[in-house]
Amino acid sequence: MPPRNLEAALEALLFSSDQPLSLALLGESLEAPLDEVAHALKTLEAGYASRQAGVELREIAGGYLLVTAAEHAEWVGRLLRGKKKMRLSRAALETMAIIAYKQPVTKSEVEAIRGVDSSAVLGTLLERNLVTIRGRSKVVGRPLLYGTTQEFLDYFGLRDLSELPRPEELRALVAAREPEQLEMLEVMAEVGSGLPVGESSHEVEPLPAGTGDGAIADEPFGD
Repeated sequence: MPPRNLEAALEALLFSSDQPLSLALLGESLEAPLDEVAHALKTLEAGYASRQAGVELREIAGGYLLVTAAEHAEWVGRLLRGKKKMRLSRAALETMAIIAYKQPVTKSEVEAIRGVDSSAVLGTLLERNLVTIRGRSKVVGRPLLYGTTQEFLDYFGLRDLSELPRPEELRALVAAREPEQLEMLEVMAEVGSGLPVGESSHEVEPLPAGTGDGAIADEPFGD
């Protein structure tokens, strides 16, 4: 039986989670029809916006998440300053931007754009699950192809790859619950400004079942 106050129950679930919650999971948790849950989410979102609340309800990476309103990011940043966060070097951000905008893409293509070897940086991004191996290109040599992950979308507060930022739209797209996202997305927007989303000529050959990112154990970064 659904809760009497569906909006309040949804708010409680969203408040308790630091990861996006899917519509299906919310409906299952509250034993409520999905159309009613979707309507309640829209009501919550409108309510936060109308009263200029300190939080916003955002749809991110296929789910819903409460995030800090952008105008209050500075104050949250002061509170959280000094706490350990995932930091990425500029080299990692540049590499991730190229992969995000050009995926699926090979290591040699990334290096052609950056002008330097990217093996170590790719390893870091794979370890942090921000990048994954999508399969192999069907071109000669069958090099490995790289793309971004669901965790990439979640971490940067993006609903999908169409929200990858350009400099002129950056601030409107930032989910401000992590103040460091702004700096990171600025680097990505700078690098990606000349890289149209999804422009890849590769035909992907999936890896054998169970291979996954472990393929790099015997073939470090497969070009």
